[in-house]
Amino acid sequence: MSADIEALERRIARLEAVEAIKALKYRYWRSCDGKDPEAFRSCFVRKGASVDYGRLGRFDDADPIAEIFADVALLRRDGRYVILDMHHGLHPEITLHGDGTAAGRWTLRFRQINLAEGTETVMTGEYDDRYVVEDGEWRMSQSHFAMLWSRTLPLPAEARIAP
Repeated sequence: MSADIEALERRIARLEAVEAIKALKYRYWRSCDGKDPEAFRSCFVRKGASVDYGRLGRFDDADPIAEIFADVALLRRDGRYVILDMHHGLHPEITLHGDGTAAGRWTLRFRQINLAEGTETVMTGEYDDRYVVEDGEWRMSQSHFAMLWSRTLPLPAEARIAP
């Protein structure tokens, strides 16, 4: 095989890896908004993920944050979800470090409706992620989030769910 073809194959493999990592992060956010704890958990390595989500907690494995996610996301009152989230990820910077390892930075636009508290929160922040290939698929081995700013406003009284 010629050097040109080998170089082209390496470039294509790198592009495919970057796209697979982007798809992983998008799947993660869709699982958050879709209230899917199993899909959420599957985005992380099986054991030992470093997770730091600020006020939600800091963990050395993804299981505790997946439990918190399930408790919050699946909470219902009067047959309705209490928390409604919208995650939009922007500006990915993916750096491949070698076979099966990578780093990424993302900007998050976040909106949450809390029907129990009667509030709407708009927030933005930055993710600092690390990725590894596990069982042939990219997964997050680190996900650290730093909030840049947040604003919470009251919803009209009729938008609340009674306790």
